[in-house]
Amino acid sequence: MTRVLLAVSGSDHWTLADGTKHPCGYWPEELAVPHEVFTQAGFDITIATPAAARPVADEAGFTPEMNGGSSEPGERFRAYLAGIADQLAAPADLDAVKADDYDLVFIPGGHGPMEDLAVSERFGALLGEFTAQDKPVAAVCHGPAALLPARHADGTWLFGGRKVTGFSNTEEAQIGFADKASWLLEDRLTADGGVYEHGGTPWSPHVTVDDNLYTGQNPASAQPLAEALVAEFAASARA
Repeated sequence: MTRVLLAVSGSDHWTLADGTKHPCGYWPEELAVPHEVFTQAGFDITIATPAAARPVADEAGFTPEMNGGSSEPGERFRAYLAGIADQLAAPADLDAVKADDYDLVFIPGGHGPMEDLAVSERFGALLGEFTAQDKPVAAVCHGPAALLPARHADGTWLFGGRKVTGFSNTEEAQIGFADKASWLLEDRLTADGGVYEHGGTPWSPHVTVDDNLYTGQNPASAQPLAEALVAEFAASARA
């Protein structure tokens, strides 16, 4: 059975450039949808957060405004998350897990990872372990912020030179945070040596794959990203 480490932010806020703590957490769609895709594929899922903190969903992710004007998606995400409430209430300690025990790691977005995972040297080292074992490292939307602390011994970024995507500056501007943030994800991924790609049209699905690195640009990319991982393991099983 394929073992998935779902590495989720434990933060309930994101500190903006002026010091304001913006309430947030993980983005509902980016946890609920991949969890469902992996469950349907028969994967074994472990949800883990730093210090085993109970993860908090960003309430904005349930609103019609962030779901194409319809209330249905948010209601569906909330219902799914309620169905796995026992898993969310008792996450594993992300600071204590080992890559040896999993076949891939998947990082949902939301602004939460910008606050904690993006500066976690321990998590960066864990991603190094997954990469050394040639196991998939996957992240969606703001989740790729969690890739930033993964470093070589000389301090250079572990994923430098790789194709990567994540929430774009344009999308950040459209939700009103580009001029409030201390830093923007697209800028950091590029500055650290990533070959940043976007899908052209904001909010459209876009997935990149480069060796063991799998990334998705935005919430709409969560499902195709998860499906790409399921397809990869299905192909490996047939080989």
